[in-house]
Amino acid sequence: MLTDLPAWAVAAVIALGGLSVAAGIAVFVVDSMARATFALLTSFLAVAGILVALQLPYLAFVTALMMTIEMALMAVFMIMFMMNPAGLMPMTMVHNARGSAVLGAGAFVLLTVGIWTMDWPTRNGAVPADSTRQLGEAIMGSHMLVMLVIGVALFATIIAGTVLATARGRYDRFGAELDAARPDDPVPGGLPR
Repeated sequence: MLTDLPAWAVAAVIALGGLSVAAGIAVFVVDSMARATFALLTSFLAVAGILVALQLPYLAFVTALMMTIEMALMAVFMIMFMMNPAGLMPMTMVHNARGSAVLGAGAFVLLTVGIWTMDWPTRNGAVPADSTRQLGEAIMGSHMLVMLVIGVALFATIIAGTVLATARGRYDRFGAELDAARPDDPVPGGLPR
């Protein structure tokens, strides 16, 4: 497939592939969850860039959008729930460093050898006029409308669950105009406004 691409696209695939691998390695080298999160996001965005160079813009957009939102949510939850502030305190990211390094390197070598030595199929026919539509039909078939409805229903469920789980907000604490001198908390304590 790379032989069908212009020279700039081949160079982009090689450069972004290297960046993706380097950022993936950084996930296990950095010493905090927050840094590992952003290293993983960098790796996924490099993969999205590779998809753009391979003339697959829809998959690139979905990958970038999905991974950016996922990593942002992970960072928010780390700030909210981790015992150390925002996951920035030094910690090890692996539990069996030697074993995981051996397995990771072995899998990388095996996959790389497989990619470069296997006989890849050649394309039959012409490139479709609308690859996004073709991909959607291939994945969803006749179920596209059902999946769209389910997606909206799931999103509404997430919003409703969040609203119902949040019993109190800033307007409950400081009044409708946010002008109370002290918060009306059910449990005393906390910081003054």
